[in-house]
Amino acid sequence: MTRQIRTSPAACDQSLHQAYDTALLDLDGVVYAGGRAIGHAVESLAAARADGMHLAYVTNNALRTPEAVAEHLGELGIPTEAAEVITSAQAVARLIAEQVEPGSKVLVIGGEGLRVALRERGLVPVESADEEGLAAVVQGYGGPDLAWGRFAEASYAINRGVPWYASNTDLTIPGARGIAPGNGAAVEVVRIATGAEPQVAGKPLPPMHRETVLRTGAKRPLVVGDRLDTDIEGAFNGEVDSLLVLTGVTDAEQLLRAEPRHRPTYVDRDLRGLLAGQPEVVPAAEGFRCGGWTAVALNSGVLELCEDDETGADGAYGAYGADGAVGEAGRDPLDGLRALCAAAWTAAAEGACELDAAKALARLGLQ
Repeated sequence: MTRQIRTSPAACDQSLHQAYDTALLDLDGVVYAGGRAIGHAVESLAAARADGMHLAYVTNNALRTPEAVAEHLGELGIPTEAAEVITSAQAVARLIAEQVEPGSKVLVIGGEGLRVALRERGLVPVESADEEGLAAVVQGYGGPDLAWGRFAEASYAINRGVPWYASNTDLTIPGARGIAPGNGAAVEVVRIATGAEPQVAGKPLPPMHRETVLRTGAKRPLVVGDRLDTDIEGAFNGEVDSLLVLTGVTDAEQLLRAEPRHRPTYVDRDLRGLLAGQPEVVPAAEGFRCGGWTAVALNSGVLELCEDDETGADGAYGAYGADGAVGEAGRDPLDGLRALCAAAWTAAAEGACELDAAKALARLGLQ
């Protein structure tokens, strides 16, 4: 059965925390950045939990253990049990354990999160490529202090034919000072040195989705993330709904250019979006309207955005015509972005939108 292509953000009459039983939340760029809570995250998550939504934290960052992540979240004001944290280290450890003998030695290139996850699966983490009987190499994010020599150690083993696994391949990771290289960048270093390809467990691939479902038991989950190529694609692959928040690595322009597998069900500024419904985007004349904004894909190769009482560059009025029926104040820029998504994704169909949206996004303050 062919999956329907998403051409517009969806509407939801209920608040999202009431429409879904479990939020599967990414951490970096969604809940915190560089160890600090992102604005509105703490109070939004507290409100969602108090109203009955189950929260689970699903991260591709394999550096820390679930216990360490839960402790950090608690320090930020988000009470969390270790069992509510699912990491790519756990997913890759399960993947390895299914392919090697119990008690096998695994060369670890990364942090304590990987070592703990391997031990949980009955495997033995080691530090040297020269270990006798080495069964696998596993690579995960090791933080900014991971020594360059660890990549060499991995390369020595892989070049001898030892199977290679990676927790995830996120090229970047958001931090308090900006965007930094992620585990995917480190994987590229080893790939160049070996010509090999790792088996990858993390988002957006099935092993991570399976790990999450097994550990949470979610029946109607909502994936919440900031990355199109991991969080949103992972939801697409798992055939579950998703909420993109604009607090991490994805900006509005990238969202407009998203291919079908990277198009979220919903989009909002931050985690306050969990506590609200989502407005409907409707066809209007030759474009799409949401909350007082109308977006049109023009033949000139431009995405144009009009308020309802304006005349567009093509001479067409917004959805309510020239009489200004909606009024000037109170229009949400996110509604304008939602309308632009519908215009862009519809024009692109199965591809990526190449229309110029610079002026429209600048008008919304989202460029």
